[in-house]
This record gives sequence, C-alpha cells and structure tokens, in this order.
Amino acid sequence: MHLQLSAEDVAFREEMRTFFTTEVSQEIRDTVAARRELSKEQIVEAQQTLNAAGLAVPNWPVEHGGKDWTPLQRHIWHEEMQMAHVPIPLAFNASMVGPVIAAFGSDELKERFLAKTANLDIWWSQGFSEPDAGSDLASLRTTAVKEGDEYIVNGQKTWTTLGQYGDWIFMLVRTDPDVKKQAGISFLLIDMRSEGLTVRPIELIDGSVEVNEVFFDNVRVPAENLVGEENKGWDYAKFLLGNERVGVAPVGSTKRVLAGAKNIAKTAGPGGTSLLDDPLVAAQFADLENDLLALELTALRVVANSTDGKPHPASSVLKLRGTELQQAVTELIVDIAGPAGLAAGHPEGSDVPDWAQVAVPNFLNYRKASIYGGSNEVQRTIIAGTILGLRS
Repeated sequence: MHLQLSAEDVAFREEMRTFFTTEVSQEIRDTVAARRELSKEQIVEAQQTLNAAGLAVPNWPVEHGGKDWTPLQRHIWHEEMQMAHVPIPLAFNASMVGPVIAAFGSDELKERFLAKTANLDIWWSQGFSEPDAGSDLASLRTTAVKEGDEYIVNGQKTWTTLGQYGDWIFMLVRTDPDVKKQAGISFLLIDMRSEGLTVRPIELIDGSVEVNEVFFDNVRVPAENLVGEENKGWDYAKFLLGNERVGVAPVGSTKRVLAGAKNIAKTAGPGGTSLLDDPLVAAQFADLENDLLALELTALRVVANSTDGKPHPASSVLKLRGTELQQAVTELIVDIAGPAGLAAGHPEGSDVPDWAQVAVPNFLNYRKASIYGGSNEVQRTIIAGTILGLRS
C-alpha cells in the first residue's frame, strides 16, 4: 500500500525536506543522528532556526505565528523533520503552554509570552505530576491561596523534564479544596527564579539527569499570571494533553533509527560480516519494518479523520504502538552491539564504536516512553472504551 500525495503535497514535502537538510546546523543534526544528548544551546538554536522561517509552531493560530496548513501538511512537516535529524520544537513551549495561552490567556499574557515562547527565548517547564498525583493527576495537592493581588504557592512537583533549564513553569495548582477535585484546579504561570522555588535533580536509570523535583515554599505569584478563569484549570489541562498526544508516535525518528541499525548490522558480525545473513536477525528487521509501516498508515488515517482540532480516538493506538516500537528498536540495537554495549561512558579514543557506546543508555532511557504522554496502561483503557466499546 502506498500513499498517493497530491502534486501540491509532494511540493510541500520537498520544501520541508530541503529546508531541514540545508538550513538547520549540521552539527546539531549530526548529534541527533548519533543519538547523543543535545545541549540546551543546540535545542534553542534549532528552534530559533525553525521559528525564523515560520516553521516552529504551525499548530498555533495564524495570528500568533501558526500556519493554515492541512492536517496532512502538519504530518508531513513532523515526519520530514524527524527523518532529517532535526530536533522537534520543545514540546513544553510549542505543543503545551503556547496553545493554552493562545486559546485561554488574556491579551496581556498573549502579548507577554507567545512570541518569546515560539522563539524559545523563554524555556518552559511543566508542573503537573506530583509524588501522589501521576496518572490520577486530579489528586494534586500543590496549593495556591489568593492573598490580595498574589497567589501563595506551596507544594511539590516531580518528573519535571529538563527543569534544570527552565525559565518559567506552567502549573496546575489547587485553588479550591472544598469542591470536586477536578473543579478546584487552576492554571498558573510561575517565574522559576522566584524566591522559595527550588529545583532538585533526579538521576535516571541510564545515569542522566533529565528530570527534576520542584519545591514551592510560600512562592508569591502575581494574580495576573493566572491563565483563564480560576478553578477552570482542569479544562485547560485536558486541552493541553490533547495537543501533547497529537504526534506522540515518533514514526519518522523510529524509521530513521531502524534504518541506521540495519546499516550497522551489515558489518557488525564477526570479522565485519553481515548480521543480516542470520535469518533470525533479518526476520527481526522485517517484522519491525512491517510494524512501522502499519503504524504510519494508521497515523495517516488518524490525520485524515481528525476533526475540529480534536484528536481521533485512534491516537491512543499510535501512542501505544509507537512507544512499543520505539523501545523494540532500541532493544534490537543493544542486541547488535552485544558485549560492546557495556562500553557506555568509555573515554574518548575508545575502540568501541560510538553507536555501541550509546546503545545501552538509549535503551534504558526509552523505558520512559511507555509512561509519558499518558501511560500505555491508560491508553489501553481508552482504546477499550472509545474504540472497542467495552465497559467495566
């Protein structure tokens, strides 16, 4: 089965491909291709390159820098970016807080934040999860008490990805403890340089520090930093999470990594022989390639059937299978590396190839993929109810 693009969409795809492969820094693209961690500076530079060309936030309203593209064009933009080893615009800015401010923020908040958010002049962090409020996010206990023209915030957030770089944090806080838990939540913007705010790193299984805890001890926040109405934050959070889950299946990047692994396997056998001559290894590649093709076609069906800006229910299938395949590909690369995969962290000059040194850290890091953006267990429940019509 082949996707038949219109002449206009073929031209659009070529325009995106040319831009991504010629205008974004080769050093940044090489870092992504090598599956190495990008620096803060590289992430900022990549997004600012896209934003200068009007390509950073196409999902936003046109008056705030977005593009009047079709869903298929947004899909092509997303896939070609991944295939070209270009970092996706920072999700906290581009897919999360930006659309919320554009849809629900005051004119003052839009003027103050949107342009800087699109250009990554402000690095946003996400303050949703808490130690006892992860999948059950509505159980959050961080409070914001109104005192005059300020809110006093106390509590803790956790798993704050890249919070060590954050300039501002968008928060879900409890502003009314006496109503149904979903009804007493507000959406607040907080300067991370505020007195009483502390960021503490969490070391992950791969040895990296990618996530953090954030503590709030009587942090004073101007009431003007409230997005929308007080106690309506749960509605805004659902809007945000709907945006977050669109494009959550990284088909383009997974295809790219799998193709790279196949190329490596051609000379990774004893004495430089091809592992693809082993029928079991060849079958693993074939299975993953077929599964990715099926996922890509499902993604296109979702694009074609999403209406009114709302994700199609099958987006949960994309998230579930997309992350499973992402993890399967990282596991296959560890298998190809064999004992060389134990060389993670070897000093420069090691005779272990770079791809093998990052194989195990990437495998370990991507255990997170089945949790973030709505855990895969939650996605199975959504699929059971909205697609299969099953009820408990």
